[in-house]
Amino acid sequence: MHGRAEREARTTVRAEVDHGHAELVGDPDRPQGWTLLLDGTAQSHVDLDDPTHLEFEYVRRLGHVVDLMAPRAAPLRALHLGGGAWTLARYVATTRPRSTQQVVELDAELVQLVAFRLPADGLGIEVAVGDARAALARVAPGSVDLLVLDAFAGARTPAHLTSTEFLDSAAAALAPGGVYAANVADGGKLGFARSQVAAALARFAEVAVLASPEILHGRRFGNLVLLGSAAPLPVDVLVRRMAADPFPARVLTGEDVGRFAGAARAPSDRTATPSPQPPPGFFGRPAS
Repeated sequence: MHGRAEREARTTVRAEVDHGHAELVGDPDRPQGWTLLLDGTAQSHVDLDDPTHLEFEYVRRLGHVVDLMAPRAAPLRALHLGGGAWTLARYVATTRPRSTQQVVELDAELVQLVAFRLPADGLGIEVAVGDARAALARVAPGSVDLLVLDAFAGARTPAHLTSTEFLDSAAAALAPGGVYAANVADGGKLGFARSQVAAALARFAEVAVLASPEILHGRRFGNLVLLGSAAPLPVDVLVRRMAADPFPARVLTGEDVGRFAGAARAPSDRTATPSPQPPPGFFGRPAS
């Protein structure tokens, strides 16, 4: 099959999964590019020909963090809570060969769809089906260099992944110098994001927030990247990377992070809530 017929055949793949309706939509600009949507909300973008291509703004920022965590090409031990189409795991595997990675995804049917339609054979990515927090509880203390939280039920992060008790487990799993990186989706007055930053400040010695000025000023709903670590973060280089990116972002650190959190309270398991519902069809926001 060639030309137009081939393009039309791969335009959209639809499937019912455990937690909704999934679609894989072909990228018209990339022959092996696909966007994964769940119930109409874009969740991931993958280019099978070039796993280093990161389409969504917030994933690009996570990619910069991965680049700066260790010397070039040095392997990482990474745990990804939330699977989607395994975009960041593919990036880590490609830029840092021999990395040990596990992706935890709650939706078994989604895992099967991604494995079949967007295979990651030979990249050394282990995919486990299960609840993110339950999986985190089984992780050996001090065994993870990079812990990424990018888990959603529908388009919202579940409440049990937003509490200080959850962050206790995340901090315990990190190796010395390890980094916790969370995708935090919010808009408007950013009440949810501020509570997540407050929780991180209560659990990590070093905290940073990466986000576009539009989001920080409440002009649009979007994704903030929240970083936490017991060790200093590569802030100066991150600032330069964020400024030079085609979609620039601000880097909040130190007193700026505290001011951003303001009077927000860190949620416990008893008071935690899911992230807010995004506008219809929103997530990630493609970078091109």
